[in-house]
Amino acid sequence: MALRTPNARARVIGHSKRVRKNMEGRITEPQSPSAAIAALRKYKAPKFDQTVNIVVHLGIDPKAADQALRGAISFPKGVGKTARVVCFCGSDKIAAAKAAGAVEAGGDDLVARIEGGWMDFEVAVASPDMMRVVSKLGKVLGPKGLMPSPKAGTVTPDVATAVREYAAGKVEYRNDEGGNVHCVVGKMSFDDSDLIANIEHFIGIIQKAKPSSAKGTYIRRCVISAAMSPGVPVAV
Repeated sequence: MALRTPNARARVIGHSKRVRKNMEGRITEPQSPSAAIAALRKYKAPKFDQTVNIVVHLGIDPKAADQALRGAISFPKGVGKTARVVCFCGSDKIAAAKAAGAVEAGGDDLVARIEGGWMDFEVAVASPDMMRVVSKLGKVLGPKGLMPSPKAGTVTPDVATAVREYAAGKVEYRNDEGGNVHCVVGKMSFDDSDLIANIEHFIGIIQKAKPSSAKGTYIRRCVISAAMSPGVPVAV
């Protein structure tokens, strides 16, 4: 029997009855996507529609620039959320960007507004010619992960399409310092088939993004979880 430190025991005791029960029944062996979802549904849930998250631990060197992963995914079944998108573009594209779903669009005027403290958005899209203007916001957008990037598809000549995709729930991903990539794949209210499609799509995207310089086992571990449930390992 494993020993539990006093602090660990106190943390367990301090948890709600729901959390303690879920922890007692947690799954530790890798499951197929369908079995993993079934396991998630067996956990006692809170009274709201939980987000379903996925994380993969990768065999990459996070400090090596040629092994960094960053991109964006449009999921086949969506993720159950939309995003507020702004678009940095010339005056000739403002109308199209707003028609596609941008909450604000413009150039120097939009930069000035953000410099003044307005940050009511979650994604920033820019046309390539506007990056000289957007660069002024590096210290504001960079730390928040909002700086437009060609790798994420947020710097593109076709800003209307980018705005439409991100407003509809396109998700950006990147590895963290531990070599992990986190992403939202849906809601617990989704049908199993929709969650499975999104999970398999995400894993496929990550597999295709394997850096050529990465050695050994690439996807070392994959886990899905609901917002307030234990994780369930997924066999890859």
